[in-house]
Amino acid sequence: MFAQELPRIEAYADLLTHAGTQRGLLGPREVPRLWERHLLNCGVLTDVIDGSATVADVGSGAGLPGVVMAIRRPDLTVTLVEPLLRRTTFLEEVVEELDLANVEVVRSRAEELHGTRSFDVVTSRAVAPLERLLAWSMPLVRRGGHLLAMKGASAAAELALAQHAVERLGGRQPEVLTLAANLLSSPPTVVRVQADRVPPLSLSGAESRRMTGSTRKPKKRR
Repeated sequence: MFAQELPRIEAYADLLTHAGTQRGLLGPREVPRLWERHLLNCGVLTDVIDGSATVADVGSGAGLPGVVMAIRRPDLTVTLVEPLLRRTTFLEEVVEELDLANVEVVRSRAEELHGTRSFDVVTSRAVAPLERLLAWSMPLVRRGGHLLAMKGASAAAELALAQHAVERLGGRQPEVLTLAANLLSSPPTVVRVQADRVPPLSLSGAESRRMTGSTRKPKKRR
């Protein structure tokens, strides 16, 4: 799957196994299934991304799926968006250690980038319920681009509940994809939504609070 990039993905796996677990970014129980559940699982997401696309990985955490996508597809320009300092510190170390020239790390919440940044594709993995994720991510997607949200078995149910949010935020053709089902024993389930128009940058009143799940001031980031 990673062809010429195999040494680089192996080096990333080593960083996750050691520094990643030591810093609490990856659970020790995930190490034995790191390749199947995390690396290969994230790698196939690039199968549905066009060549030379700009990608934002929202809530990147330890770099899943953003770092994996950047390794497998050097033609992509990947921005890792993560608000927590200890995670962005790890991500910056990974980028430097692996010499990933196509990756930038941005310490920020996704909503803080609304109106200032836009991308062909916005990805996420296990970040938030879909309705909230749409409010964070869709304003970052260029018209004609896509949101790709990696979800589990709840994907179809979450999408059904989020139909109003899809329409409100300028999305169309929402669908649930299962990727590489013939290759992986646990293929990823992905919600894909195309951006049909630029969504409003701000949501007012109760709708904004409901969609973002915010009813009070955010806690200080660490």
